[in-house]
Parts: sequence; C-alpha cells; structure tokens
Amino acid sequence: MTKFSKSRILLSALFGSCLLLGAVHAKSVLLDQVIAIVNDDIVMQSELTQRIQSVSKRLEARGTPLPPEAVMYQRVLDQLILESIQLQLADRSGIRVHDTELNETISNIIQSNKMTLAQFEAQLKQEGETYAGAREQIRTEMILTRIQQREVDRRVRVTEQEVENFLASKEGRTRSGAEYYIGHILVAASESANDDELAHAEQRIAKIRSELDEGKDFQQMAVAHSDGRQALNGGIIGWRKENELPSIAADIIPALRVGEPSSVIRTGSGFHIVTVLDKRGGKQQLVKQSRVRHILISPSEIRSEHAAKHMIEKLHERILNGDDFAALAKSNSDDPVSAIDGGSLDWVSPGQMVPEFEQMMQNTPVGETSKPFRSNYGWHILQVLEQREQDVGERIQINQAKRVIHRRKFEEELSNWLLEIKSEAFIEIKQRGLKQGDGQTTGSTHGSEHHH
Repeated sequence: MTKFSKSRILLSALFGSCLLLGAVHAKSVLLDQVIAIVNDDIVMQSELTQRIQSVSKRLEARGTPLPPEAVMYQRVLDQLILESIQLQLADRSGIRVHDTELNETISNIIQSNKMTLAQFEAQLKQEGETYAGAREQIRTEMILTRIQQREVDRRVRVTEQEVENFLASKEGRTRSGAEYYIGHILVAASESANDDELAHAEQRIAKIRSELDEGKDFQQMAVAHSDGRQALNGGIIGWRKENELPSIAADIIPALRVGEPSSVIRTGSGFHIVTVLDKRGGKQQLVKQSRVRHILISPSEIRSEHAAKHMIEKLHERILNGDDFAALAKSNSDDPVSAIDGGSLDWVSPGQMVPEFEQMMQNTPVGETSKPFRSNYGWHILQVLEQREQDVGERIQINQAKRVIHRRKFEEELSNWLLEIKSEAFIEIKQRGLKQGDGQTTGSTHGSEHHH
C-alpha cells in the first residue's frame, strides 16, 4: 500500500469519525492527522506520538531526564522527516531487507543479549513496544544503515599519508601499541631487613628463578612462593599497554619473549621476577598461516543435500586413490574463484575462514586430505600444503588506523549528507503545537519549510 492510498483511507475514516463526533459535541476531535509532507511521503500524528512515547520510555529507563516537551516534539519530528527522506532514497535505489535476513538479525540481537525470544518480547512489552513494531523498526534501521553506507562511503577517502600521520601520533601509538599479559612473583625484603633476612630472601628468589628456567609453571610458582598481592591469582597483574607497564619493569617487559621469566629485579620492597604470559598488538604479531586448497560442492535447486554429500564423498575417495586434487577442483568445485587455480586459497590466517573450515584446517596435517565436512556454503574437502609463521603486525596496525580514520570521516560526511538531502527535499509542516497524546490541535500553521 502506498503512502497516498494510506492517506486516502485514513482521511476517509477521519472524516466519518469527525462527523460522528460532531453530531454529539460542539467541537470535533481529530483521531489522527498529517503532520508533515516529505516529498512523496507523509508523517502522521500517530507516528510522531508513538515515537515520542518510545524515546521517552528509553530515556526514563536509563534515568536520563527528558528534554522540554517542545524540544522533544521538534527533535522527534526532525528524526521522522530525515528517516522518511532516506527511506524514499533507499526505495528508489532498490534497497530491501527480506524477512529471512531480518529474522537472522533479530536472532543475533537476542543471542547477544543472552535472552530467549520470550524474554525479548517481555522486555519489549515492558518498554511499551510490540514485537511486530520492534521488528519493523529493526528493518527500517537496517535499510537506513545501507543507504547511508552506499551514499556516504563513496565520499570517504583515507590516504596513506593520513595513516602514517595517525600511527605517528600519540593516539595512534596508544591504540596500536603492544599489550602484555603480565605475571609477577615477589619475595618480600624491606630496606630495613638485616643481612640474614636479605640472604634468605635472595636464596628463595634464586631457587624460584632456577625452577622457572627448568620449565616450572610461572603461575603455579607464584601461588606457592610469591609474597605479592596477586599471588593467589597466579601472580597475574593482567593486560597492560606499553605506556602502562609497572615502572620497575617498563624497560624489561618489551624485551621478553612470551613465557620467558625476567632476571631478578631488586627494589625497596624485595626481589621480583616478571614474565609476559601473553602478548597482543604491536608491530610484531606472529600468526600461524596455512597454504590451503579445497573443493566445494554446494546444494542447489538441481542438487539435493544428499546428492551434494554423496558427490563430495566420491571426490574424496578418488583423491585418496591417487587422482589429482587440482584437476578435480577445476572440473568440480562450486567455488568459482579458487576452482580456476585448482582450489587454491593461498595463505590463510586465523579468523579468515568460517569456523568449520578453520577447525578442519587446524586439525589436518600438512600434505593430507581432510575428511568431507559441512559449512554454511556446502560440503568441502581440503588439503593443507604448507604452514608458516608470519608477522602480520604492521598490516594489522595499518588496517586499524584506516578503520579509525574512516569512521571519523564517515561520521563527518554523514552529517553533511543528511543536511544536503534535507535541504533538497520538499518538506511542508502541516500542524504545529499539537498536544502529545490526544491528537487535539491547539493552533496550526501551514507552510513549506523547504522546497525544491
């Protein structure tokens, strides 16, 4: 149903309602009415009232004071007008969100909030929302996100010089710098300790250091022998960025390999050993990469799930019997990109593939062919041809910098774009000064806020 047909039906109903009410009362009461015309669309009083109520309840639930009524009215009306302009642009661009995709998004929202569907619906009811209403609002937000990305992304450019400048800045160094998961063992010995106490403390720390060199677990040693505050937690201090390292070890920790205990450090509180239990970020990040090739057989309209599984099993059997993997991939694989190259996916890093593929890749020895397995793309078999450790730290830093810069530029350009599309739209405000909730008019003005 178009907005115009919706408008005609609504006006007919309102006309009948007004006649009926007018026969009983001296003045008529409007049940709903057009608040604004926005290009080929309209904003209704009921939409405005409902959105105001929804926003108010969300703010109240967070304990945020509501703005004055007139301010709330104007802000929500502006929001609805901007949404209308964007939705019309999206419609003309053919942007749609189908039910299957919407259902998947809602399911992800529910799971991320650790709720059941029933709990999600109960939460909506508590906030004065219906499931059907929330569902359509999520669809609207998805469409708005897509039209914004389509129109604004093309206006955003991130240059190499901007990336270099960001990485060289204080913020860039903080964001992209290494983080260390630090362990700590302390043998206490105060500055006022006598010679015997110091000698005993030195013997204890030397024995601990020796056992660590022999391969004893750092956290177990901390629990058993450390006098530090975190002893019962395995001596774990936690994650620290390079500029947040404890002063006693700020120069030592970056030079340690993961799992390597430091030499003994003497301070006024005693004798210390630190270690790097884990590390992330920074310029050096070694990851285990695998050079992989695969064959994909996907179910389709002309190939059933059973037929796809049977086909991959037959191909698996042929490879085990000596047939050439690359030749079978070229003639059979449903992955058009890799099939041309004999199924090759080149070097694959952790997190790059879907979980089912990655798990099978990790469990398959070099030079061997995996058993058939299923992912959301279909049925696969794979071979791991080689493995290596690769430093991807610099590439990760550059990508992180690009994302930060792009996000900032996107927000700036989005604000500019919204102003532009609003200034180019035909917007006529039909009613002003409406009381919220009852639809009665306390005065109205007619006029065009913006025209082509």
